[in-house]
Amino acid sequence: MTAPSHSDRARSFNAAAAQYAANRPSYPPALFDAIEELAGRPLTGARVIDVGAGTGIATGQLHGRGADVLAVEPGEGMAAQFRTAHPDLPIVRGNGDTLPLTTASADFITYAQAWHWTDPAHSVPEALRVLRPGGALALWWNTTPLDIPWHVAQADRIDRRFGAHPAVEQNGSGAQAALSDPTGTLDFTRRKVRWSRRVPVDTHLANIGSHSIFLVHGTEASTAFLTEEKQHLLDAFPDGIIEETYDVDLLVAVTPAQAATPS
Repeated sequence: MTAPSHSDRARSFNAAAAQYAANRPSYPPALFDAIEELAGRPLTGARVIDVGAGTGIATGQLHGRGADVLAVEPGEGMAAQFRTAHPDLPIVRGNGDTLPLTTASADFITYAQAWHWTDPAHSVPEALRVLRPGGALALWWNTTPLDIPWHVAQADRIDRRFGAHPAVEQNGSGAQAALSDPTGTLDFTRRKVRWSRRVPVDTHLANIGSHSIFLVHGTEASTAFLTEEKQHLLDAFPDGIIEETYDVDLLVAVTPAQAATPS
């Protein structure tokens, strides 16, 4: 079987948008506190562009923090699910490599689980173009901690069956964080925020099944793996409730303030 391309994986979410919306984790309040701290300004009242917004998980939380937020999403299926979940929030079709926005129009640009789908050679200068002087680019990923044995065992099983993909390993972070700006234009500050949620086994399986590594391998292969995985999980969690633990890997870069005009 030919390995799925990066673009195949990016497009795979459109057919699973409802599953994604219903089962993916959100983000803890401490993450948004950290964004404000590293950016040196509050989200409340700020103009925020949430790129690769998907079904609107992060967009809704940013709105809840008081931000004036606009979502940008390339996928038709994901955008349709966004409109269902957030009918009162604005969304436009587009991607981070060619943002459909005017220059110096945003205080924040955010990417939740999405920067790895961009080409930094284009998305970095686009972010710098759209951000106002002193604005902040915030990238983050929910990643799987490797100090929790059941998470490690599951990751090993997935790797043996489907193999790892360098662009989205560890749910889109890991080594990719170090490659967020290969040009070295941006000065990122990094922060990790640990949090967890308790969910039924079936919700957890639907969550991991909504990741592109499963979606691109087709229903038959994914269903076979998830059926086996359910038994592994029930052996580890006999009550059927799983505590998923995440380390949010956060990168924030603040653009330079407007340079003073020489006298």
